[in-house]
Amino acid sequence: MAVHLRRTRSLWVTAAAVLAVAALSACGSADAADPVAAPSAGAPTEAAPTEAAPTGAVRPAIKGKLRGYGTVRQLSEAADLVVRGEVEATGFRVDEVLRAANGTSVGAGTRITLASLDRGVADMAQMSTLIAGQVVVLYLAKDPAAPTFRTLSGDFGVFDVAGAGDDAVVVSRSQAMAVSGLVDEDPAASGHGFRTTLGQVRAVATQVK
Repeated sequence: MAVHLRRTRSLWVTAAAVLAVAALSACGSADAADPVAAPSAGAPTEAAPTEAAPTGAVRPAIKGKLRGYGTVRQLSEAADLVVRGEVEATGFRVDEVLRAANGTSVGAGTRITLASLDRGVADMAQMSTLIAGQVVVLYLAKDPAAPTFRTLSGDFGVFDVAGAGDDAVVVSRSQAMAVSGLVDEDPAASGHGFRTTLGQVRAVATQVK
């Protein structure tokens, strides 16, 4: 009987030891599975790459600025057409052609269509408006895709005319957007507008090849 009790106690001690080892193993496994120590494959990590920005995003159009001109000669050289005439409600009546270039064919008495500048140009806010009844000299560029013309750099290509004959006064439409001389620039006159005569404007237009 005593032998049987000793054997039973030994079995209990062995069983307790086995249970203790099993408990320790279970603890170790739980620590390894701790989500703080080892995040799951589907969870975001700090090192995960950010989403790439879309490459097809529409960017706002860049607002351009107009080219400036320093002299009447520069305007004459750049223009496809230099004319004197009157603004009408439906276009422009050409009374005199001072210069026609690049295959432009317009004669006195012709009515042409004037197109507006691109509204996206930054300088457009400072432009004047051509109104029916105004007598002007215009320096024009021809639209290659349509039978229309536009003034060179907006107000740079517009001169108001008062009087008749060679002594008629020709004044730049704008003070800020104006040439400073006929053939040579005058820095002192820059920003103050420009005044000359119709005879001088004709002479410069004739000299340009």
